[in-house]
Amino acid sequence: MADERTFVIVGASLAGAKAAETLRAEGFTGRVVLIGEEGERPYERPPLSKGYLQGKEEAREKAFVHAPDFYTGHDIDLRLATRVTHLDPAAHTVTIDGVEVLHYDKLLLTTGSRVRTLHIPGTDLTGVRYLRTVDEADALLPHLRTAANVVVIGAGWIGLETAAAARQHGADVTVVELGTLPLQRVLGDELATVFADLHRANGVRFHFGASAREFRGTGGKLSTVVLDDGTELPADVAVIGVGIQPNTELAVDGGLDVDNGILVDAGLHTSDPSIYAAGDVVNLAHPLLGRRIRVEHWANALNGGKSAGLALLDRDVTYDRVPYFFSDQYDLGMEYSGYAEPGAYDRVVFRGDPAVKDGKTPEFIAFWVQDGRVLAGMNVNVWDVTDDIQALVRAGWSGTKVDLTRLADPTVPLAELLG
Repeated sequence: MADERTFVIVGASLAGAKAAETLRAEGFTGRVVLIGEEGERPYERPPLSKGYLQGKEEAREKAFVHAPDFYTGHDIDLRLATRVTHLDPAAHTVTIDGVEVLHYDKLLLTTGSRVRTLHIPGTDLTGVRYLRTVDEADALLPHLRTAANVVVIGAGWIGLETAAAARQHGADVTVVELGTLPLQRVLGDELATVFADLHRANGVRFHFGASAREFRGTGGKLSTVVLDDGTELPADVAVIGVGIQPNTELAVDGGLDVDNGILVDAGLHTSDPSIYAAGDVVNLAHPLLGRRIRVEHWANALNGGKSAGLALLDRDVTYDRVPYFFSDQYDLGMEYSGYAEPGAYDRVVFRGDPAVKDGKTPEFIAFWVQDGRVLAGMNVNVWDVTDDIQALVRAGWSGTKVDLTRLADPTVPLAELLG
């Protein structure tokens, strides 16, 4: 007997695409509608800043989650450049572009996030750019290829990856950051210093404790970034990377519980029994960490989308993945697993030397530790250790301590630390 249910996924993102793929892979034969505001089919965002901005044209095509014919081939009703304007949980309907009313039996929200914008004079000048979407990457790349001076506002992951790409195109690069180090709120001072040294070794200048006050230009084209202390920086391009915010408007419209994201339990259920959510937009009650957390990274969208697809099918889902992200800057590649807020750990244990010496990128692993428990680990130019690091993190958050002397000893295999 044919399944007559309709599952609607709002957000043609990586998470949404993976959920739709999972539904079909698990044998769901009902109607699947995948709706996205962008004109491009679902894609992954990391290749935009990690490869495409460096001039690797193939990275753009590789960013797409599926081939163009995947959706029709799997009977997925993919609607692009389409906006869901209203959610009515009581009626089990969404309204599309203010006109079409579509009924759902179950609904998945994978609406993701959008960039935080600066509200200062001059943001309309040509050369002032953000980086979140394929269209924005397409617009930014030609500017980076020809720019003599690039100013990056914000020293987070996107800001630093953009700075690295701009340096590789030959531009003079200045990074403006409110904090005293790059990535400080994510990594803490010990590891933030490594990234500051890395970028300085590659010719990047930093203005810490600073923010942009105004963009100036002539003929509608950017020429200068003015900082809050009056410093004027020459700029052909300014890339703003001051964070993202979850797209919760539809959830709020539908009366769902929202607080820094859509609140979901470990099964990815929202406060409405027929509505689920996954990806950047969710604030998850994480069963391993014992707290709520909103994760804004690729792996969360990838794995969360798959789990959400199973949840829609009433499978027993416990989403307790160890948070994970990665970055590539110059010849530094890193992977981070776990969760360790600055101030929530008592020391960082290094396995290897983290110092950037004579311009050479270091190879090491860092562990954020609290009372002998590993809360997070980051491997830098050391590979094939993620599974072992995640095992240490999972054990640490479950209360297991390790010998810190052996943890720091590169001759001791990581897998033996829990033996």
